[in-house]
Amino acid sequence: MVAAEELLPPSPPSLSSSSPLILGLQPSALVDHIVRVDWSLLAQIPGERGGSQPVAIEELEHILNELKTHILPSPDEPSPLRTIAGGSVANTLRGLATGFGISCGIIGACGDDEQGQLFVQNMNYSKVDLSRLRMKKGTTGQCVCLVEADGNRTMRPCLSSAVRLQHYELTREDVRGSKWLVLRYAIFNLESIRAAIRIAKQEGVSVSMDLASFEMVRNCRSQLLELLESGDIDLCFANEDEAAALVRDEEEVNPDVALEYLAKHCRWAVVTLGRDGCIVKHGKQVGKIVRVPAIGETHATDATGAGDLFASGFLYGLVKGLPLEDCCRVGSCSGGAVIRALGGEVQPENWQWMYKQMQIKDLTTPDLCKTYS
Repeated sequence: MVAAEELLPPSPPSLSSSSPLILGLQPSALVDHIVRVDWSLLAQIPGERGGSQPVAIEELEHILNELKTHILPSPDEPSPLRTIAGGSVANTLRGLATGFGISCGIIGACGDDEQGQLFVQNMNYSKVDLSRLRMKKGTTGQCVCLVEADGNRTMRPCLSSAVRLQHYELTREDVRGSKWLVLRYAIFNLESIRAAIRIAKQEGVSVSMDLASFEMVRNCRSQLLELLESGDIDLCFANEDEAAALVRDEEEVNPDVALEYLAKHCRWAVVTLGRDGCIVKHGKQVGKIVRVPAIGETHATDATGAGDLFASGFLYGLVKGLPLEDCCRVGSCSGGAVIRALGGEVQPENWQWMYKQMQIKDLTTPDLCKTYS
């Protein structure tokens, strides 16, 4: 294995003169352990099925030790357990770079351990710029992704002891020259998120934010509302559960109400509805809600990364100047591509599937689609 020190620039980074079009803030690098399991394991661990709840390292290790007696074998998967670079932002950037040919870079920190090396190698292979990723002495975050037979996934991240990029380490040079900054809402990264948004606005960089999980919205809602109502979030993604948690105090709680709230404060608002597609609204246009159905098969092998890859396709559409409906259709294609295999990384044959779906829908395909033909 190549040493991580050989793959990363020294910290602080020496930034290249050509800035990536899209940057992502992921203060702590993360490695995902993805495995198909029977439901009985989920009954033994704390938290709700289908969500994402932080755990201590002891609990993570306990879950990993229990996996061997709960793994569901799959003839379509060469290994029952996949370990890859993870995290919502990393998934979105990797999708943009490998599937759409958009120049991307990640801002954050990784540990000088085996997990950090894996994260670096995976993101390097995916052609994501790592010149803004600081290496620190310590451990890299990990997450176990438990996938049920129906494709539903339950995530248990462990970041409590992971190295992290602190808010005071961010500089205007980190984002200068880029067009978009992608981030994920998380209360434990709130200082870094606020600092990154402030710097992005100073540099004229648009900000996209994903609402992370219904637990994060439900438990840390007041800070989230403050961020949204600042007017500094240009694009916001929420799934149906996150949308419901966001507007829980309203007289009527449904995706349309959440979309109207988000569109009041964000230039673009998107609520994904799983197999029912998505709804989107551009700013404060009265009554102008775009509804786009899902594309392709409805059965999911693994829902991990579906929202992240939807964001990849939607952002590709935005930077290419596509109509809003087409941005949603591309997002639906890329989100549909990732659920066809384990993990938040689209396999080559599933990029081929995505390009075919895009061609059927008469959507603009990336130049690199010939690479996968």
